[in-house]
Amino acid sequence: MNAEIKTYNEKQSPGDIKVCDLLAKTIDKELSDAESKVWHGHPVWFLDSNPIVGYSRQKAGIRLMFWSGADFEEDRLMVRGEKFKDASIFYNKVSEIDTADLIRWLKKSRDIQWDYKNIVKRKGKLERLKIT
Repeated sequence: MNAEIKTYNEKQSPGDIKVCDLLAKTIDKELSDAESKVWHGHPVWFLDSNPIVGYSRQKAGIRLMFWSGADFEEDRLMVRGEKFKDASIFYNKVSEIDTADLIRWLKKSRDIQWDYKNIVKRKGKLERLKIT
């Protein structure tokens, strides 16, 4: 696990540490070629410098967010962003995490990507990436 992410996780409450550690270990395993770091204050994984998935502590719990998740067609990713293509789920206990769902979403995150890396250059316009 990335040292910055480990430090982030360790700063959470005991229950949240378990949630964060399971998320980080699963993401690291399924996206083994991704770059991971603490970005804008929370753990994020990138493929080719494009943000894919991350999590953060919010009032409702640990928010697991997929930058392109709105197009995954997954009912459990029900918290949708208003402006972009993100979708999220909140966890408050490790027992709420369905690892089969998580692994499926991580696989989709490779194939379904919007180009957030160049969003500033395109003045806020998102374009779908073609993954080969």
